[in-house]
Amino acid sequence: MKKGDKLLLGIVVFLSLFGLLMIYDASSVRAFIDYGDKYHFLRDQTVWVVLGLITLTFFSIFDYHKLYYFALPLLIVALVSLCMVFIPGIGAGAKGANRWIDLQFVRIQPAEFVKLTLAIYLAAWFSNKEKSRFLAFCLLMGTVLILVLLEPDLGTASIILAQAGVVYFLSGGQLKHFLISLPVIGLIWVLLIKIEPYRATRLMNFMNLNKSLDNIDYHIKQILIALGSGGIYGLGIGNSRQKYGYLPESMTDAIFPIIAEEIGFIGANILILLFIIIVWRGFVIALKAKDAFGRLLAAGIISFLGMQIIINLGAMTALFPLTGVPLPFISYGGSALLIDMASVGILLNISKNTTK
Repeated sequence: MKKGDKLLLGIVVFLSLFGLLMIYDASSVRAFIDYGDKYHFLRDQTVWVVLGLITLTFFSIFDYHKLYYFALPLLIVALVSLCMVFIPGIGAGAKGANRWIDLQFVRIQPAEFVKLTLAIYLAAWFSNKEKSRFLAFCLLMGTVLILVLLEPDLGTASIILAQAGVVYFLSGGQLKHFLISLPVIGLIWVLLIKIEPYRATRLMNFMNLNKSLDNIDYHIKQILIALGSGGIYGLGIGNSRQKYGYLPESMTDAIFPIIAEEIGFIGANILILLFIIIVWRGFVIALKAKDAFGRLLAAGIISFLGMQIIINLGAMTALFPLTGVPLPFISYGGSALLIDMASVGILLNISKNTTK
């Protein structure tokens, strides 16, 4: 890592370790009630962080140019794994969603794998000059998005769509294609919200935020209470009240309100600043990449990481409707952390080969 982006590496390592602290903090009560062991989730996540750092190290050393030749096989594996979540005995579900493959000793979430493999495949495809590829691009994205939406996972589908759009645009996509696509995508997204009652309910709750707390969704209410309770300086690490069973998903998607409650407005903004720096460094690496494949790969990676950050923080500050998107490097979960760490490893690898 002598020539890699040390600032990016340092922030990612810090956030991962900080995430361990906050996962223990946010989960200790639930872990003690469910398992009689307040360290249960901390031990699980520690294993994933170690594996993630190993993965990051590997991809920071492995020449990213070789990923070009693995692009198609990786995409095929990703598509097959998306289909496997629907196979009885292999796929695993929770709360009405089929998003995991059960390997008995661990569960993996294929949609997380798709984000990275799609970045690799699109970078390999679009790094070569080719005419009339818009329809083929739409066909590929339609296939991927349908499989993700069937799980259902609208949040991840939105991230994948935004990521693909950025890579297509940077590869020289024509403006008219975006002008044609945007209204169509907007209409489809509205229909997807309307046909699922829980999505429509979330949207209605979001639209009614200007009313009193008594009239809004319980989840949003607890998020706002957590954010407000933290004040300027926070209640102090370990002093969250919302972690005592009030805030749902407090160690996964909704971990940011717990953090904001404990470290306050100032601390939460410092955390957001660190995420902004990660996105900035990612795009700097993309701009300085020597070859088209490296440039598009870095852009694809930082696009999906950036969209994850925006969607999670937006939902957890009541700027967007609620979605099931974890906060990178901090939220509890193995699949997302491994993919995010592998992605950062690739960015570091690209940064070692950038122009001065």
